[in-house]
Amino acid sequence: MKEKFKKHLPVLIGKYFQFLFFFFPKKAIRKAYTLFCTPRKGKVLPEQEDFLEDAKDELISLESLRLQTYRWPSLGETILMVHGWESNTHRWKNIIQKLHKKGYNIIAFDAPAHGNSSGKILNVPLYTECLQKMIALYRPNHIIGHSVGGMTTIFHQYTYPDQEIDKLVILAPPSDLSRIMKQYQGILKLSQKFMQALNQYFKDKHGHYFEEFTISEFAKKISQKGLLIHDKNDDIAPYAEAERIANNWSGINFITTENYGHSLFFNEVDTMILDFLSK
Repeated sequence: MKEKFKKHLPVLIGKYFQFLFFFFPKKAIRKAYTLFCTPRKGKVLPEQEDFLEDAKDELISLESLRLQTYRWPSLGETILMVHGWESNTHRWKNIIQKLHKKGYNIIAFDAPAHGNSSGKILNVPLYTECLQKMIALYRPNHIIGHSVGGMTTIFHQYTYPDQEIDKLVILAPPSDLSRIMKQYQGILKLSQKFMQALNQYFKDKHGHYFEEFTISEFAKKISQKGLLIHDKNDDIAPYAEAERIANNWSGINFITTENYGHSLFFNEVDTMILDFLSK
């Protein structure tokens, strides 16, 4: 019975939004967007605590948010790590250890509503403002971003071009917000009229319509050298979207993997990153 309820819950939520939309359209749209931006997981798990606890650094304030930062200090170049959706800094454990062993100074932080940071929602524009705050504080030489963290890294360089950043490593990034929103529409069974209103809300709030918020287009403005790694069988971020990013980024080194999935948790991927940063 519980599983059956969970299966039908998204449709029930969608019906509630549609009902509310009929009487209070603005409220319905706000609620639908807030739900879209609300992660279901990503807080620190008990088995992740030891690795993160020893590296905890400052709590950085951004408006009402408190962002947990982590530091693995060294005298080499500084690398800033940007994790993905429903994740946290622990996802970088293996590569952090390898980078630190090579002498890099590592900075990482948990996104809003993730890890040990405060907040209830996350979206790419908000994450971009957090990233800008971290860059201003720590002046990294390089940035490594995974999934939504990769989207954010590219959108950040589009929004706040920073020539002091030398190299970008982007892992398994989605590109097309319009595709993601169509998936959201399908899960909740929202009407086209509802989605048009949601699209306008996003435009008013963030300055872009869904169809304009395309990472492959933003990549055209990037001047840095980049490493883009994406798996052909990624079931979360379509490979075709990574191809479009690569085609629009003049300084990109695009590496395709097979059967490494969306997470790319493989030693071979770590080696690719280490080699790229050392050149």
